[in-house]
Amino acid sequence: MSRRQPKQLEFTLKTWGGKRKGAGRKPKNGKAGVTHQARPAFASHHPVHVTMKVRRDVVGSLRRKSMFRCLHDAFVRGCQRNGFHVTDWSVQCDHIHAIVEGKNSESLSRGIQGLTIRLARNLNKALGRTGPVFADRYHMRALRTPREVRNCLAYVLGNARRHGAALSPLYVDAFSSAAYFDGWRQKPQVGTIVPRGGRKPVADPITWLRRTGWRRKGLLDPTATPGSRRSRGFRDA
Repeated sequence: MSRRQPKQLEFTLKTWGGKRKGAGRKPKNGKAGVTHQARPAFASHHPVHVTMKVRRDVVGSLRRKSMFRCLHDAFVRGCQRNGFHVTDWSVQCDHIHAIVEGKNSESLSRGIQGLTIRLARNLNKALGRTGPVFADRYHMRALRTPREVRNCLAYVLGNARRHGAALSPLYVDAFSSAAYFDGWRQKPQVGTIVPRGGRKPVADPITWLRRTGWRRKGLLDPTATPGSRRSRGFRDA
């Protein structure tokens, strides 16, 4: 009578690794944010549009005079450092738009990180708190053509009108750097939150596209709403 050979049993153990439905870190507030992929390298001759979103539950609205003053101070101190330039910006209720430049990818990356730290520090000081201020990683997009730069300038400086802010005719948004912009088709009226004088909250542009190239597509109408026909076909980035 032959003897049966023993057979080893195999057990399949559950593991936590690998791709599967429902895996991964859940988005904040149920909304997916900026993906955590390696950021692409940017050419030094391309301006970059940066969007920084804050935690509304912590900060409230940024379009308050007390909040704007501390943000204005951060831009004054951080708009030009080590080859990094902030040329234009605007403040909305829960996010900040900026057009920035860098002499290389490293100065651009370090400059944006330094700016967000400075903005967060000033906001926390004004609120008497500590901890995270921004809701997610900042979003950035390179502007590669004169048309893209012009459209983005119209979008950033006119963003309040796009969000429905009630601005008088010919008045530009006081919660922005529009008062320092020299590319208006006609001279606008400027509201004052922080008295002008002293150091500017913007730096002079260093790229040809931001300094000169965009003007070939026409100066900006201070009364136009981005996305309207008067803004000459701008599409939201």
